[in-house]
Amino acid sequence: MVRIPPNRTGEPLTPPPELGAVEDIPSLILPNIRWQTYEALLLDLKDSGGVRVAYDQGTLELMVPSQEHESYSLSIHDYIVVLADELNLNLMNLGSTTWKREDIQRGLEPDQCYYIQNEPRVRSQLKIDLTVDPPPDLVLEVDITSGSLNKLPIYQSLKIPEIWRYRRRGLEIFELQGEEYLQRDFSPTFSPITVTAAIPEFIQKSRSIGQMAALRSFRNWVKEQLQNQ
Repeated sequence: MVRIPPNRTGEPLTPPPELGAVEDIPSLILPNIRWQTYEALLLDLKDSGGVRVAYDQGTLELMVPSQEHESYSLSIHDYIVVLADELNLNLMNLGSTTWKREDIQRGLEPDQCYYIQNEPRVRSQLKIDLTVDPPPDLVLEVDITSGSLNKLPIYQSLKIPEIWRYRRRGLEIFELQGEEYLQRDFSPTFSPITVTAAIPEFIQKSRSIGQMAALRSFRNWVKEQLQNQ
């Protein structure tokens, strides 16, 4: 179990060695950026549809997802929908919505985000305010970018309960406990299904049999897991 301590102002934002990023197209990280500049940039880029922006107390990251990045994101999203369906859970997907709070000077856009446990509380809302409303219950981060900003401190500040982080070497799941994230072998949301090993296997499988065939195979696998409980 890996403990991720909360970030403190002035401390480096580099992840610890065991959580280091995998080589790919580098993102652009800019220091000493004001909050007002971050918000202006979000406004300018709102119709671009291709640039992800993260902000951590003066540090700004710009990243353009690659085809590989989006392939992982969309495939895992499909598997999450199947899990919620088979477990009869509520699910609201808000994609790469920008989540930000000026009072803590942090914001970002996950690859995917979901309301599950708190879905009934925000079901009818077209605009969610994190200063009064609950944050998403689950977010997905695909991290295959060299030198990318460590976003766990941002998620910790936003009180995101569960993070899935996909890297080429596999799927990592983090659960917020108090003020730190603990790495888990299972998803608290989708227990008793153990997905950390299964989802990378089905992603690999989809490259030989196709995405839809792999998705149907995944659904059958989930049904079998539930029957064996």
